[in-house]
Amino acid sequence: MKQILPKNITPFELQSVLQHSVAPRPIALASTVDKDGNVNVSPFSFFNMFSTNPPILIFSPLRKARGNTIKHTLENVKDVPEVVIGNVNFDMVQQVSLSSTEYEKGVNEFVKSGLTMKTADLVKPPLIAESPVNFECKVLEIKTLGTEAGAGNLVICEVLKIHIQEKFLDENGNLDQRKLNLVSRLGANWYGITSEETLFEVPKPLQNKGIGYDQLPTEIKNSKIFTGNDLGMLANIEVLPTGNFYSDENKHSEAQQFLMQSKIEEAWKVLTQ
Repeated sequence: MKQILPKNITPFELQSVLQHSVAPRPIALASTVDKDGNVNVSPFSFFNMFSTNPPILIFSPLRKARGNTIKHTLENVKDVPEVVIGNVNFDMVQQVSLSSTEYEKGVNEFVKSGLTMKTADLVKPPLIAESPVNFECKVLEIKTLGTEAGAGNLVICEVLKIHIQEKFLDENGNLDQRKLNLVSRLGANWYGITSEETLFEVPKPLQNKGIGYDQLPTEIKNSKIFTGNDLGMLANIEVLPTGNFYSDENKHSEAQQFLMQSKIEEAWKVLTQ
């Protein structure tokens, strides 16, 4: 196994390792204004949600590797502590990438990228019309993590209002994950997409308590057929079926077909004599 001590490699090399391995990451398209009202929009993949009550989003503009300067977005939220954060889907990803270009201060990346500004209700920065969801936020705090190139600056934002394009809702008025086609950031020039073809569901053991891997019968646990994912599914039941269990690989293969369809109960019926 390759081992790395962060202090023994360059910040650029370390960032490459982190970006490839801590992935996929959601993308925050941050719309801000400076003290003179100039608009800026830029994407950040060091981003996530951290609380629902209060609703808190955090993104982190890093100090630039070249010249150890800070981004215009960070300058803006220091002067005007408000931001609109839009999410990013496949239909707009090329424009979002273009908006990351390091234009001179005062240049409006909405104009450069062809993205559309729309007036927000509660904050000065504009909404991003192309984003499926926009979050109007006030900046509560900016936490600086260091002064060297590559150091992050946590922009802690409280969501004041959410705007959702109706075409991304289901028949019940809820966001439909299958329609969003959200894009995520990986390492180097790589991106990911959560299209309907790539989505899958995993039952969460929140209300029910699974028996756990350690309680699986030896015949099942030592199978040459089942993967770790298979065993995790089989262990996510509240009560182990009664009876004897097959060690036959053909039975295991048959049960695995049910597991591939998330049919755990049917798989156990195949495995139980």
